[in-house]
Amino acid sequence: MSIAISAENLTKQFDDFLAVDHINFQINRNEIFGFLGPNGAGKTTTMKMIQCVSPKTSGSLIVNGIDVEKDSRSVKDMLGIVPQENNLDPDFSVLKNLLVYARYYNISEEEAERRSFEQLDFVQLSEKKDMIIDKLSGGMKRRLILARALINKPRILILDEPTTGLDPQARHMIWDKILNLKKEGVTVVLTTQYMEEASQLCDRLVIMDLGKIIEEGNPKELIQKHVGSHVVEVDNTPAVMKCLTEDGDKYEEFANRVHVFAAEPEELTSKIMKRCDFDKVTVRQASLEDVFLKLTKKTLRD
Repeated sequence: MSIAISAENLTKQFDDFLAVDHINFQINRNEIFGFLGPNGAGKTTTMKMIQCVSPKTSGSLIVNGIDVEKDSRSVKDMLGIVPQENNLDPDFSVLKNLLVYARYYNISEEEAERRSFEQLDFVQLSEKKDMIIDKLSGGMKRRLILARALINKPRILILDEPTTGLDPQARHMIWDKILNLKKEGVTVVLTTQYMEEASQLCDRLVIMDLGKIIEEGNPKELIQKHVGSHVVEVDNTPAVMKCLTEDGDKYEEFANRVHVFAAEPEELTSKIMKRCDFDKVTVRQASLEDVFLKLTKKTLRD
């Protein structure tokens, strides 16, 4: 499988602060690859280096065979960027936002118009083409930003928190568009605060913390490796902790709750109910969030 992005000992230093600490990763062409991490983990800084808006301090970063340090313009030409913030021009209509953006890529007026209508149809905003930006809902704005990012027909699409603040219906619509882009051969790189989003979309992902990559893999495989199939949640009390410690169960403490990892949840729950004194127990399927909490001891929004 060919490589879209490759980093070796990639490092970013701001004075005395090491934001990205000698990380290594490879992103395959035509896959959806995610960066997860709490605030300050280094994922956004990594994205900015890929986008050629923040120069690397050291290491190697190759995008579609091009060294970002040697030919940043060519790299930028092949990327589509969906930033976290809404940076649409409020003075222009929906359609005009796309037409003006196309000028940055030296796309002819005729071709820019054709592509703009094509992308508006793709994100289901054709009927809103003459509407001013302030009249759009949050979900519509995110879809328009996605359409704008696709105007130059990018081979690699960078998504920074693509669905933050959206309602579930709008979020799922964006997911559908991202999956369709993968089918069309686009490589997608994203950061997200939603574990469900990462689980649903990513073929592979890395978890970052304190500037380092601490784990990498397929979401389902990571869940099975670090947690198992199910989690039993119980109250964090001295009696429960004593019981779990004596039994040798695998668990993690999180404030007022304890997560006990179980391959056979019914058997474990039955044992805990017989031997431990607790007020409440919850049995659920293990998730990527359990993996994240176990590895970083933090919530994603820390």
